[in-house]
Amino acid sequence: MSAESGNSITPKIHPSAASSVPVERSDALARELRLQALSEADRDLIRLVSDPLFSRWKEQIKSIGGCANPIYLSGSTVTRDAVTGEVISSYSTDGEPGERLAVRCRNRRASACEPCSRLHAGDTFQLVRAGLSGGKGVPDAVRDRSRLFVTLTAPSFGPVHRALGGAPCRPRRDDPRCEHGRRLGCGLTHTEDDPLVGMPLCPDCYDYVGHVLWHAHAGRLWDRFTTAVRRYLASAGGVPRSKLGDHLVVSFAKVAEFQRRAAIHFHAVVRLDGPDGAGSSGPAWATEDLILDAVEHAAASTFVMVADSDAYGTERIGWGGQFDAQPIRPFSDGDAPSDAAVAGYVAKYVSKSAADTGAGLDYRVTSLEGIRAAVVTPHVRALMATCWRLGGLAELEHLRLRSWAHGVGYRGHILTKSRRYSTTYTALREERAEYRQGDTEPGDNSALIAESSWRYVGSGYTPGEAGIAVGIAEGIAQSRRLYKESLEDGDWRWVK
Repeated sequence: MSAESGNSITPKIHPSAASSVPVERSDALARELRLQALSEADRDLIRLVSDPLFSRWKEQIKSIGGCANPIYLSGSTVTRDAVTGEVISSYSTDGEPGERLAVRCRNRRASACEPCSRLHAGDTFQLVRAGLSGGKGVPDAVRDRSRLFVTLTAPSFGPVHRALGGAPCRPRRDDPRCEHGRRLGCGLTHTEDDPLVGMPLCPDCYDYVGHVLWHAHAGRLWDRFTTAVRRYLASAGGVPRSKLGDHLVVSFAKVAEFQRRAAIHFHAVVRLDGPDGAGSSGPAWATEDLILDAVEHAAASTFVMVADSDAYGTERIGWGGQFDAQPIRPFSDGDAPSDAAVAGYVAKYVSKSAADTGAGLDYRVTSLEGIRAAVVTPHVRALMATCWRLGGLAELEHLRLRSWAHGVGYRGHILTKSRRYSTTYTALREERAEYRQGDTEPGDNSALIAESSWRYVGSGYTPGEAGIAVGIAEGIAQSRRLYKESLEDGDWRWVK
């Protein structure tokens, strides 16, 4: 038909072709709107499970126990025979998710990473028990040595509320008052979880300066204690102190624990060996009673003098009166603690931080404003503020009190030990790594050269990863509980 006729020619288009583009765009738009309606964690989770390497990522997280804050490394390791140059084994992160490998954060604090703190507590149990029962390179003969479990406390800095197992806190027949008008007694019966427990009866009377300075010098006081023990033994044996090592060796392992009053006290294992350490016996005159006398004398006689200051005068730092020392037996024997009980007790507290016990924070504070904003009790806040005030004194600058205000002045390690006491954390980690590798590595007689190149590339989780990691950690913890219960009940189906 011609154009002059006034009619145009309309081409025929298939309906599906006309609507294909709009439909595809509509579906994509709807999908995008649905994704936007999801939370950030849900969107990240969809991205994660859609990754072809998602299964490998889960294997990595399972291998580190669901660590709450993993460290990511990128690099490679090649192991060669030193003689022939032959490549024995090699590994690279090139094929890993994100070209990186997740490793544990190794934080001992349960408040920061419960999976790693559980592993650290297990290593501590093995470390302490090896020094009591043998194993991990320590001779079994150590269980026949004189061993003590010693408790050393801080002195009183003022009366605090106490939980006494159903007895009144501080009963007084009269109603005495301090100079500030507050009662010096308390007839209430507190439970262990009562927030009043550990709080001063009168904060204005409490010796906050003495408390902080004791914490700052607790490490030196411990050193004086161990030296005094050795001096007492040398004197009792009639040998010069410098020659004591020719006759016996005293080994220690101690853990620091915060009390409810926010004061540190120490639990220590003391072991007496011969001159060759754990592999030899001490002289006949070095009896269990003698080592008991030595630690009791050292606890009563050791002290540290703090530098004089116009701000606080003179301070003499010593141990508190709540001293205790008990012989350790290989197995439970009446009131005497056993090897396993002592190791379990130490392992229980090594994963606790100041924040876990309500005695401080897990992070450092940088100003008085940060101390005022901290979520702590008024008692702990007063201790932290005292650290900050004393930390500004020139004569106490070396104590770094402001840097350790979050730990109310205590800057020592939670667990310390003598070199000869037992194995080390590093040795335990290496043994665990070798166990996991199985028999894939050559024998010890092979001369090997390892060439490694690693670098840090990140840490932590994305929102979606964090949820899966928590589930993995909870699953591992549940399996451990079931395994433990099966052993206790005699059900061996869980034991493989």
